[in-house]
Amino acid sequence: MKNLFKILILICAINNIAAQDYTPDKKVLYKVINGDSLFLHIFEPKPSKKPTAAIVFFFGGGWSGGTPKQFYQQSAYLASRGMLAISAEYRVNKVHGTSPFDCVEDGKSAIRWVRANAKELNVNPDKIVASGGSAGGHVALCTALIDGLENSEEDLSISAMPNAVVGYNPVFDTTENGYGAKKVAGRETEISPCHHVKSDMPPMLLFHGTGDKTVPFENAKRFNRLMQEAGNKSKLIVFDDEGHGFFNGSFFRPNSEDKLFNETIYHTDKFLKKLGYLKGRPTIEKE
Repeated sequence: MKNLFKILILICAINNIAAQDYTPDKKVLYKVINGDSLFLHIFEPKPSKKPTAAIVFFFGGGWSGGTPKQFYQQSAYLASRGMLAISAEYRVNKVHGTSPFDCVEDGKSAIRWVRANAKELNVNPDKIVASGGSAGGHVALCTALIDGLENSEEDLSISAMPNAVVGYNPVFDTTENGYGAKKVAGRETEISPCHHVKSDMPPMLLFHGTGDKTVPFENAKRFNRLMQEAGNKSKLIVFDDEGHGFFNGSFFRPNSEDKLFNETIYHTDKFLKKLGYLKGRPTIEKE
């Protein structure tokens, strides 16, 4: 009976964690364009005398929809580890009538705003990470890879280039060989990460499933190879047989058991620690 009681307590604790609500500490306006206001959903670390690193997540949804809540769980964890974590809004087609090119512009605006306001945010401007999943992962990659698509009303002397990138099954190729060719018709290679790899790119950590039917696994392998051939630091972590969106946590996908969320955020933690953006061991188990 005593052992059964312990097991019941453990089950309740696990269910409580899975059902935990995540709420940002604040939402800050970072951009107003064509009458649309865009906010950063900020999860703050414990107060620190020394500026911390920051990470900006971009949600997925095919550049057409989606919600910043997709990365609340990741943001809450990384804030608990000591860095400022942000899940960013950006314009999407179903709400704002925009294109993937506008999404990339907003991604750059978000990174630039964080760097411009680093002092007020208590952030090290040289330790800003861009991250995201699927189309949001594409936006994160493009903040590092794509020249142009800047908002002319911003202070362009402040760089929108992140210092590192973490991509969760991002879109790597926007031609017919990848995802989204119809959405960028006539401009298929303009914001296609595979077509813009060059040297001196920030270090990147990439996650992809071999069973992904939305973004072909071949795209991930090709991009990672091109990055390494150009002399960049790029690591691809492969998840056998996993499909698109496997990394989502139980807060965003209630039917998730968090196993793959835990594994991807564990590797993200280790990557950020290696860069000197976090200290100590991950507080989450790999499995």
